[in-house]
Amino acid sequence: MNNEPILSVNDLHVTFQTRGTTALRAVDGVSFDVHAGETLGVVGESGSGKSVTSLAILGLLPKRGVTVSGSIRLDGKELLTASEREMLTVRGRRIAMVFQDPMSSLNPVLTVGRQLTEVLLRHGVCTKRAAPDRAADLLDRVGIPSARQRLGNYPHQLSGGMRQRVMIAIALACEPEILIADEPTTALDVTIQAQVLELLMGLVRDSNTAMVLITHDLGVVAGTCDRVHVMYSGRIAESGERHRLFANPHHHYTRGLLASVPRLDLVGGKLTPIPGSPRDVIDWADGCAFAPRCPAVTEQCLGVAPELVPAANGCMVRCVHPATEPVSLGVAG
Repeated sequence: MNNEPILSVNDLHVTFQTRGTTALRAVDGVSFDVHAGETLGVVGESGSGKSVTSLAILGLLPKRGVTVSGSIRLDGKELLTASEREMLTVRGRRIAMVFQDPMSSLNPVLTVGRQLTEVLLRHGVCTKRAAPDRAADLLDRVGIPSARQRLGNYPHQLSGGMRQRVMIAIALACEPEILIADEPTTALDVTIQAQVLELLMGLVRDSNTAMVLITHDLGVVAGTCDRVHVMYSGRIAESGERHRLFANPHHHYTRGLLASVPRLDLVGGKLTPIPGSPRDVIDWADGCAFAPRCPAVTEQCLGVAPELVPAANGCMVRCVHPATEPVSLGVAG
C-alpha cells in the first residue's frame, strides 16, 4: 500500500436544517484516509452517518438546507470547493458508487445497455460504435450470463442479484480509483450476497482499486476489510485494523454490535441486543452520545465529549471507560 492516501477526509461536518426546525448533525467531525488497493469498512446502525458521508464525498447532497464543512481531498485536490463541472469529471470516472437499492437507482424506463453506454460515452471511455461491445464485456465481467442479450433488458426484467451486478458494472465502467459500495448486499439472499462480495473483492484485488464498504453487517466486514471504522451518531467511535479490532474491541458499542451477530456454535442461544435504539442519544457537546445505551456509563461520560485516543489493542477508541477484558465473539476470520 502506498503511504500517501488517495482520498483524505478531514473533520467532515454535515448539518441538515430546514426553516423552523432544529439543526441535525448527521456527520460530526469525521476524519479518515483511504489508500490504493485498500478495503475500508464503515459500519454502524442506520442513522449513524455512513451513507451521508459517502454522498458528501461525491457532492451528491442537496444544496438547500444542507451545510457541509471540513475537507475532502482526492490526490491532494479539494473536492468541497470544486465546481459542479469539476465534480462531473470525478463522479464515475475517478470515484464511483454502488448504491443501496438497485431497483430505485437504475432508471426503470431505460434499458441496461443504454445506462451502461451512457456512462462510457459521457466520460469518453470509448466511441459510440464500440460502446455496446464494451457494455456487454462489462456485464460478462460481473458474471451476468448472455450479456449481449441482457443489454436490451429493462431493470424490472432482472432479478435483485442481476440488478446489483449491473450497478457494479456501471460503477466499474470507467475503471475508477475509488469504489464506494453502500450496503451492496442489502435485500439479497445469502448466496447472492456471497457472490456479490466475492465479485467486488476480486475486482478490487485485480485493479488495485480502493474500496469503501459501507454496511451494518459486521460478518461481511470481518471477512473482507483491511481497516474498520465504527460510527455512532455521526462520529467514529472506534477505528483500527480488522483483526485487532474484532479480536478485542474496546468500545462498548462495538462490543454490543458484535454480541448481536448470530453464531453457528451457539445455535438456539439468545442474542445480546444493545438496549434502546439509535435515537436514544445525547448531543456530543453534552458528553458521549452512546451514554443512554451504554452498560458502563458513569458521570464522567457526561459533560464533555470523549476524544478518539489510542487504545491498548492498537486501535483508536472514543470512550472514557473502554472495555479491556478479552472477548471471544467468533466473527473475525
